[in-house]
Amino acid sequence: MYRYDTYDQTIVADRVAQFRDQTRRFLAGELTEDEFRPLRLQNGLYIQRHAPMLRVAVPYGLLSSNQLRMLAHIARKYDRGYGHFTTRQNIQYNWPKLEEVPDILADLASVEMHAHQTSGNCIRNITSDHFAGVAPDEHVDPRALSEILRQWSTFHPEFAYLPRKFKIAVNGADQDRAATLLHDIGLHAQRNAKGELGLRVIVGGGMGRTPIVGHVVREFLPWQHMLTYCEAILRVYNRHGRRDNMYKARIKILVKALGVEEFTRQVEAEWAEFAEGSPAIVTDAEYARVAAFFGAPAYQKLPALEPRYVEALADSRAFTKWTERNVHAHRVDGYAAVTLSLKKPGVPPGDATAEQMEFVAGLADRYSFGELRISHEQNLILADVRKRDLFALWLEAKSQGLATPNVGLLTNIICCPGGDFCSLANAKSIPIAEAIQRRFDDLDYLHDIGELDLNISGCMNSCGHHHVGHIGILGVDKNGAEWYQVSIGGDQGVDATIGHVIGPSFAAAEMPDVIDTLIDTYIDTRTEEERFIDTVKRLGIAPFKERVYAKREVAHA
Repeated sequence: MYRYDTYDQTIVADRVAQFRDQTRRFLAGELTEDEFRPLRLQNGLYIQRHAPMLRVAVPYGLLSSNQLRMLAHIARKYDRGYGHFTTRQNIQYNWPKLEEVPDILADLASVEMHAHQTSGNCIRNITSDHFAGVAPDEHVDPRALSEILRQWSTFHPEFAYLPRKFKIAVNGADQDRAATLLHDIGLHAQRNAKGELGLRVIVGGGMGRTPIVGHVVREFLPWQHMLTYCEAILRVYNRHGRRDNMYKARIKILVKALGVEEFTRQVEAEWAEFAEGSPAIVTDAEYARVAAFFGAPAYQKLPALEPRYVEALADSRAFTKWTERNVHAHRVDGYAAVTLSLKKPGVPPGDATAEQMEFVAGLADRYSFGELRISHEQNLILADVRKRDLFALWLEAKSQGLATPNVGLLTNIICCPGGDFCSLANAKSIPIAEAIQRRFDDLDYLHDIGELDLNISGCMNSCGHHHVGHIGILGVDKNGAEWYQVSIGGDQGVDATIGHVIGPSFAAAEMPDVIDTLIDTYIDTRTEEERFIDTVKRLGIAPFKERVYAKREVAHA
């Protein structure tokens, strides 16, 4: 993984010292709240409903075991013993004391971590595929490209005050596990007929108040021009993006207002003016320098079928169920990637205790070359596990509540912190997730239902990505009370779609019954091998809507 050089370390240390002094001056009354606000946001610090919230960057979701141990230390020393892993591959602390945040940032700097640009109107944390480097369908490891983007975008003076926050995702495989169609810029690596590497450039995607699937503005961009073309896009956005209305400030609104063709024309014109000979062209030497940080670990030569693994599958049905959901293909024979679930029923989705983080760090050291990843689904990934070790790993993970076999199933719920913490939320998210998990706690039934993504957001900012859930739940304010709007038919990946709202919102107590009815409708109408999303696409929302509201009327009669 990438290691800081002297330049990186100096920048981070200087920023810690600056923020320490800024915090001191604010607490002493020398800075007003309005003066301090942009300074704290530059360091990932929000003021939430009950306390500050610190968001720590995990670039492209990659962590070392030592970094995870530091995150555990911070949770225990400065917070309430846990952290929340987010859909953007970051970690958030919900209860730090303002006066101690500079100490947290100093501790992060000691393990080559920071909170830069995790908030504010700038380029946010670069995200990528959590199976980067090990996925069998990969054309190129996207981590080197992501790191080059991270270095270019960090403190870029031209893009430090954009009209609104800006998110970039990079994918290097056939499957789009980075959700590139739903970012301000999505870069999807591919190879042409000659085997040359290029990028499909997607612009103007996003969720939030106005969910939009992004538009392809360049089908094949030579990878060397990744930075120059992103610069051109950002310059057009910086020039024309609205600053008078934060709800209309995202690049997706600009693309819609100009039209895709006109927006693309302006980007191409901007690009043509400076791209040739630009110092931002990525050279082969620079790519090789960065890519060297992401070389393959010391894999052993192993058989594709490990006898010990095959034997364990035959002996344990529970282990087999876990492997079906939580163990994933690897490009190297004898190895697998493993999802450690943070979706145990009764626990807020994405939360991990300090003890669990330290435990997973140990698992990473013993089983996965000391590295791990954070997924967009708010789980943890060990990417390089020998198949012969899977049974032992499963037993250890079970002991800490990290082996729930529900990846891709209904209870693998994506969920934002919601109204329990966030000052922007209209409604709570976590209690709804827990109520649904309790209703669908039968694993056999979950497996019969099959693949189904359920996402929950507490407000229109869509931190829980409800728009692209097969079932999406959005918290709304209704005359001062918490209600929930339900959509179905959303999907992510290469065929991303935005879900459709089925009708009027529901009270919190109704939500498990609503989900139950949606599932019953699917089971009654599905064809063989058809997933929930396939049935919705085939039938539309009408039969689901009809049954949900008919059952509601009966219940209220």
